Order: sequence, then structure tokens, then C-alpha cells
Amino acid sequence: MKKISIFLSVIFLVLIKAQTVSDYKYILIPQEFNDFKDNKDYGLGIIMEKSLKGKKYVVLSETKTSWPAEALTNPCKVLTTDVLNDKSMFRNKIILNFKDCNNQVVFTEKGSSTIKEFEPGFQDALKQGLAKVPISNPSATIEKIAESKPIEEIKKVDDVKVAQSPAAQKYKNGSLSLQRIQIDNSQFILVDGNSSVPFATFRATTKQDVFRVKLASGVSTIGYYENGNIVIEIPKNNDEFSKEVFSVN
Repeated sequence: MKKISIFLSVIFLVLIKAQTVSDYKYILIPQEFNDFKDNKDYGLGIIMEKSLKGKKYVVLSETKTSWPAEALTNPCKVLTTDVLNDKSMFRNKIILNFKDCNNQVVFTEKGSSTIKEFEPGFQDALKQGLAKVPISNPSATIEKIAESKPIEEIKKVDDVKVAQSPAAQKYKNGSLSLQRIQIDNSQFILVDGNSSVPFATFRATTKQDVFRVKLASGVSTIGYYENGNIVIEIPKNNDEFSKEVFSVN
């Protein structure tokens, strides 16, 4: 067992080293960069988003309910970017980083500007760093990494049985098959495997097992658990509601 766990660790590390930013499709831009907080981001997030979209990446925000189902079900397909202030007396300098789901730096690039004013100077430096980012060309390598266990889990194989991440629970309503994906302690979504848009987003209320629901159409309603099933009250045109039951599949 020990030899197997070591072998798996080596394979996983090789896969990590083989990856590059262009292997990815999804990139998360945080609401604030670590070194540029308190409303002093100098418009770096806007520049980052525009540049990455121009390079065919799908830009994600920290609001996971707006994420495509593919990214939600497998966060290891998502890179997170950050901009560090590489402080200097005479230049505005930055370090651009992209990290994977294991917090490993996949790509890093520096940018430096002779413009002394902070806002235009940091923007110029970031543009220089972004110019070196390759165009997105998603690779099968990421599929293998995403399906692999994190190194921390592999290390535990000799000692304890590693707890598997709970699979997305499946529910069915007639011919419609959906997966339940937990976002955090207070919200989850139902997604159709054939669509990147959540079928419905559930947010907890003050009453146990009762949720505020927002459908893909934008309509708001309520949902609740009943005998282990999920029930959504679907609004009709005559101000009435139909009870749609999604049974555990």
C-alpha cells in the first residue's frame, strides 16, 4: 500500500509540473487582490478581466452561483489569479500569479512601469505581465489532474481510509435529471448535466429545510425537502403554483 501511495504521489506531481495556464479554460478573479485592498485596486481587476477574455478564458467571480456547472462540479478546472505589489522606490512593479486548486503556482510573470503615478503605473505594469499570458487552449492534462486526489489525501492512504468527497446527489422529475451541488452551508444548486446554467439556486431561510429558490428564468419562488425529495413550487400564469417533486435518483 505504501508503494502504491508513493507512486500515485509521483504521478500527481508530474501532472502538476506538466500543466501551464493555457491548459485551463476557467480563471477566477477575486474581488480584491491581496496587495491592493481598501478600494485601491487601481482598476487592475477590470484590466485583468478584459485581457483574459480576449485570450479566450472564461472569467469567474467569487459568487459561485454564477459559475458554469463544469466549474462547480470540478473546481480543479479553475485557476485563481492574484496581483502582488513588487514594491520599488522608482518603479511601479507587480507580480502576476495563477494558482491551481492545490494552491500551486502554475504561471507567474513580472511587470514593471516607469510611470510614477500609482494608478496608470500599476495598470501599465499589469498589462506588461498579461501580455505574456498565452491564449487558452484547454488540455486533457487538466482532466487527469482534476480527477486525481489531492496530495494531502494520498499521504493519508497508509494511515486511514481517505474520506471521499461526497458525489453530487442526483434527483429526477420525469425525463429531467438534475444534480444537487452544495455551494456552502447556506446554499446549493440543481444543475442539468447538459447545461452550464443552474436549473435552480437554493438559499436557506430561517426555517429548517425551507429555501428561497431562484429559477434559471429569473423567477423567484420557494422550495423545501419532503420525504427526502426536493419540492419546488413553480409559479403559473394565474397566480397559482404547481408542485414539482424531484425524487432522489
